[in-house]
Amino acid sequence: MDPELEPFIPFLPRTDLNDPVATRKTVAALVAVSAAPDTSRMDVEDRTVPADPDVAVRIYRPHPSRARQGGAGAVVWLHGGGFVFGDLDTEHPWAARLADGSGAVVVSVDYRRSPENRFPAALDDAYAVLGWTARHAAELGIDPARIAVGGHSAGGGLAAAVALRARDEQGPAICFQLLNQPGLDDRQQTWSARNFTDTPWFTRDKTTAAWRHYLGSQPATPYAAPARATDLSGLPPAYVATAEFCPNRDEDIEYALRLLQAGVPVELHQWPGTFHGSQAILSADISQRQNAELAGALRRALAA
Repeated sequence: MDPELEPFIPFLPRTDLNDPVATRKTVAALVAVSAAPDTSRMDVEDRTVPADPDVAVRIYRPHPSRARQGGAGAVVWLHGGGFVFGDLDTEHPWAARLADGSGAVVVSVDYRRSPENRFPAALDDAYAVLGWTARHAAELGIDPARIAVGGHSAGGGLAAAVALRARDEQGPAICFQLLNQPGLDDRQQTWSARNFTDTPWFTRDKTTAAWRHYLGSQPATPYAAPARATDLSGLPPAYVATAEFCPNRDEDIEYALRLLQAGVPVELHQWPGTFHGSQAILSADISQRQNAELAGALRRALAA
């Protein structure tokens, strides 16, 4: 474990994905007492995307991007939370920092959560927001040729699924996928998924609960668990980041390798000494590097 992260482990909030309501309250309370992000260099606006049902979004527009010739690049951003918790407010610090660090317009999505709304509800919400963002690019000051998808954890898995669906349905063009510690495989057969039973914050039991809430009794498809997709060709370039002590680690590395083998450009970064979500410990040098690299990867991709 990274020596700057290890002292924080005893103080991590305890969450139980078997109790979604309590977990949502715990995470919301934790974010509420955290330092607010600096949004002085951007405009932040809450909007509602017409869909069935409507989807709430929060849009972050960095000031310099508004004057860029041809519009800014953008990312449809999907929060983490095991498909169970997380919303626009808990994701606010991360979405704001991503917008500030990348210069991209960030469209943060308040997708429906499980178990109340199982697959494909969250994916439908994310895909609806992608389509809305592309159709309203001029209004939003966005270059329609520079729209990415991305997310943390479960949100990273949703972003990968959106990219698959957009390819298959010839939907809105996606130029890049930003996948940070994504949840991609419900089968939990990799070495890290089988052996990381007591790792900080995220464990095998939490992974099992997350997929159970998300899928219910229905069988998993590639749009639910992108690692099940047999054909990864024709997908957008990707940045994949993994944490060393994370159950998702090996499925993410395998997915990155399969993307490469399918001819998709990939940047893969495995962060040593880290655990799932540890980049929330902002004082650690490695967290600062992770967050800067995530924003930098998006900035580079949208500038290409």
